[in-house]
Amino acid sequence: MKNNLSSKKNKPRLLILGCGDVGMRLLPLLCQRFRVFAVTSQIARCDELRAAGAIPLVADLDQPHTLARLSTLARTIVHLVPPQSSGESDQRTRKLAAILPEHATLVYVSTSGVYGDCGGAWVNETKMVDPQNQRAKRRVDAEAVLRAWARRSGSCLSILRVPGIYASDRLPLERLHKGTPALLMEEDVYTNHIHADDLAHIIFLALFRARPSRIYHAVDDSDMKMGEYFDAVAERFQLPRAPRLPRAKLQSVVSPMLLSFMSESRRLSNARMKNELGVRLQYRTVSEALKRF
Repeated sequence: MKNNLSSKKNKPRLLILGCGDVGMRLLPLLCQRFRVFAVTSQIARCDELRAAGAIPLVADLDQPHTLARLSTLARTIVHLVPPQSSGESDQRTRKLAAILPEHATLVYVSTSGVYGDCGGAWVNETKMVDPQNQRAKRRVDAEAVLRAWARRSGSCLSILRVPGIYASDRLPLERLHKGTPALLMEEDVYTNHIHADDLAHIIFLALFRARPSRIYHAVDDSDMKMGEYFDAVAERFQLPRAPRLPRAKLQSVVSPMLLSFMSESRRLSNARMKNELGVRLQYRTVSEALKRF
């Protein structure tokens, strides 16, 4: 027992912020290499995090006075906390950047929404961002804040731009049960996907293999439109397909947030992720994954 405790203490420290579904999938990988400190704003989650091998810390990025002890805790950091729900700047990441250490390694999980609508074109990481809603603008702000921190602190930052995350328990089944409509095929948008387990593995590899100040698309090999995705899930679970409507009619029956997703079409290249991080996807496409669920 003493030797086991000693080996844990000798491991390098890692701080993970935002330990939700993806974070919990990531913990088994991290705990093999690091002594992991997991930040949560919910005291009720401490036992769950401890059982997964992490040391829970109660802190809240909306409450700056709770963050001071994080500043010197670890120089390897995974930032999974989403921005707050309103405004064009990510106040949570701004508060975090104010206390981050120097000469650190940080992986930030952002969103592919920063590109806005690309008309279905293929996009690589050199494309300029063009956020078209506040949600995406907050992510662009977070990326800029972290880049500025990395420059002034001599730290290694990598940014993963992530599309729609799915898993066997993260599928649009409720939407299909409700009969929420999708766009007509000729008006439909290209969408991008990544399995939650693959995303966890990509984050892990980025900690060791990412180049400084580098952006990566954390996306699988799927090449499908949004309606095709819903149809594939419906077929797998023997549910009625989503009805199709023209955009003009769809605007009156879906939420503004859902409509915003249906207004942006792009296809993300994952060549850099594969070539530089050496990622080998466990779930190459949604269609392959559905066969295994």
